[in-house]
Amino acid sequence: MACTTILVGKKASYDGSTMIARNDDSGSGSYTPKKFQVMHPEEQAKVYKSVISHVEIPLPGNPMRYTAVPNALKGKGIWAASGVNEAGVGMTATETITSNPRVLGADPLVEYIPAKKDTAFGEKATGENDTALGEKATGENDVTSGENGTEMGKEIPGGIGEEDIVYLVLPYIHSAREGVKRLGSLLEQYGTYEMNGIAFQDVNEIWWLETIGGHHWIARRVPDEAYVVMPNQLGIDWFDIEDALTEQKEYMCSADMKEFMTKHHLDLTIRTEGELENIFNPRDAFGSHDDADHVYNTPRAWFMERYLNPGTCIWDGEDADYSPYSDDLPWCLIPEKKITVEDVKYVLSSHFQGTPYDPYLSYGDKSMKGAFRSIGINRNDFMALIQMRPDRAEDFRTLQWIAFASNAFNVMLPFYADVEETPDYVSNTTEDASTDNFYWVSRMIAAMADASYKKSVFHIERYQENVLSKGHELINQYDEKLAAVEDEAKSGATEKETDSKKRMALKKEANEAVAEMARKAAQDTLNKVLYELSNEMKNAYSRSDA
Repeated sequence: MACTTILVGKKASYDGSTMIARNDDSGSGSYTPKKFQVMHPEEQAKVYKSVISHVEIPLPGNPMRYTAVPNALKGKGIWAASGVNEAGVGMTATETITSNPRVLGADPLVEYIPAKKDTAFGEKATGENDTALGEKATGENDVTSGENGTEMGKEIPGGIGEEDIVYLVLPYIHSAREGVKRLGSLLEQYGTYEMNGIAFQDVNEIWWLETIGGHHWIARRVPDEAYVVMPNQLGIDWFDIEDALTEQKEYMCSADMKEFMTKHHLDLTIRTEGELENIFNPRDAFGSHDDADHVYNTPRAWFMERYLNPGTCIWDGEDADYSPYSDDLPWCLIPEKKITVEDVKYVLSSHFQGTPYDPYLSYGDKSMKGAFRSIGINRNDFMALIQMRPDRAEDFRTLQWIAFASNAFNVMLPFYADVEETPDYVSNTTEDASTDNFYWVSRMIAAMADASYKKSVFHIERYQENVLSKGHELINQYDEKLAAVEDEAKSGATEKETDSKKRMALKKEANEAVAEMARKAAQDTLNKVLYELSNEMKNAYSRSDA
């Protein structure tokens, strides 16, 4: 998917949380209805089959419950996208990233090849069991092998991709590191048909994994004091391959990565005498620096870092350290102040406001208006921010903030993640547009507010501030209630099983309260932006009846 990601280490966040957040965007001209739900162990298949690649993968027999943001409509696979499991591990997948011809030539993507009924040259085979080249097979089930040793004529499954990854990994991992290792193993065994970046998180650390070609991968731990921004581009810009192949304190990678790079001359580092051989820049080795990146990718990273580190570098003008076109924007930075959930929402809603590139610019020089791909774009399907708060008890530590539709106009709702079900308002997304669910109401508000931007933007600003404020208020109230139940259990006033049921019921009540608050606020905002847009109709006339 065309997405944008931000990762925030625990020492960089305002409350010591690890935070991972990603916009999930459809391709140009398309929209994918999403829902927020809980996946239960009994819903996990024993053998998974991908809709896109047809690959079949046997799964472990001990899945955990987890939240997910899957496709609401059937037919194209699950696309679980973002979630938290019972062990308190969060995951978001995937950020589609880039590569280059050298990498893809050395380790090609593993693409699905449908069964071929006709010959390789489009001629009808001469017999029932004819080979792909049209020659009669010598035995009942004979086939001709291609250059890569695969059987011509039969369906050849592809690798794994965004459709599959959360479903294959999240129910089975107990830490962020374990997530990297499980996904890395699956990539090595089954390969992938696309380039992806994936984030894993627990309360202590965050890891970011990037796929390299069809079967290789690298991963880096996000420094606790830093944040990471990721557009649709391979991002890691510093890598210690010795650590990755030995202690794995900060880095991990495919077991044969060193040999793979040497064989195909992928390391582009120019080293001076005495410079360490184990350090290289993966962005140079495995990534892209295309003209398309300079309108689609680098401007997004530039805006996010410019917002979070305004005084660290010069971001604008002829003497800028970094511009929207820079290929060397840092993968991670230490922020100038601690990062809040509101900061995350703001950067993931960006349309380059305050710059000459804002598509809503209505004054001054408009020659660069809309030049770059916005982060808060019309085709945002959802945004999920997973926040793991270290100062809360384990079973109500994690919040999963959810927003649907274009981030420039939507609101983000906090839900307790360790639950057995989610509110109907966020889980009942229908095929047809409806005001009965959060996804479609958010889509309607966004489309109307965009079309009446000058008149509606202040309604959106109030909507966003009010819902965020009420969301914090409700979570604070229920945190206190949950802590009180925890204290009762510690004092022996209630049994452990009773305590657990009480807390689960309170979390459900809290989530329902958040959803109901959002429903009322969304309906009120829909009424207002509909009024403003109605006044903008081209057949309006200022004179009323006598």
